[in-house]
Amino acid sequence: MSFGAGHGEGGWDDDGALRAALRRAAEELGLALSESDREWGRLAEYIESGSSRRVMVYPPGERRRTFQVNLHDHGTRLACGWTADLTEVVRATAAWSGGAGLEETRARASFVRFRPWALAHEQEPFGAVELTWWAKLDRIHMPPYDRHPRAHALLVAAYAQPALRGLMPVNSHFDLWFSTSIEESWKSRVGYVIRPYDEGLYGVRNDGELVARTEMPEEAVALMVAALPGGLGPAS
Repeated sequence: MSFGAGHGEGGWDDDGALRAALRRAAEELGLALSESDREWGRLAEYIESGSSRRVMVYPPGERRRTFQVNLHDHGTRLACGWTADLTEVVRATAAWSGGAGLEETRARASFVRFRPWALAHEQEPFGAVELTWWAKLDRIHMPPYDRHPRAHALLVAAYAQPALRGLMPVNSHFDLWFSTSIEESWKSRVGYVIRPYDEGLYGVRNDGELVARTEMPEEAVALMVAALPGGLGPAS
């Protein structure tokens, strides 16, 4: 059961069109989908009752003429996939929101993709900071983040520093800073902020004031590490 971007009277631009199509496809397959009570416009959300799992389904668009399915748990995207087959979307949604694991979900819907870190986390959950690092580093493999290699290179350079690896990485409009709290609060920010798109360079800033601009992300990260408060820097 495949549909193009122009499916339906108003295409996929009509709010609720995707949810209605998924509902019909699920009925034909004899599957039940736990649709969310929240309204998401053109998107569709499905949740597992009593758990933190959810599935987000995006309709085809101008950039990609397939459905996109994201599988989340505890607010983190663990797997995703793209397919033109609405039946496959329903199978993946029913499996994940019904409690199936990553490998079982992929067995039911082969378009689902996940990386080794997600499977490792499923088998033995990471702590909040480590999980955030892996999720952010992994974004380079998923649209739209795959269009931002400079921001990814900055994350990779930061993760290579043990002094930063134990802090919560926070992104804001691609800027990178670090928090001592898992809440990612600006009040718990430590050190500088690095902008990966600062006049074509990596800009290192402190409370908005420019400290330096570097050509390489490793150079910017080194400046950040050197300026960390006592107990968090290189000597710790």
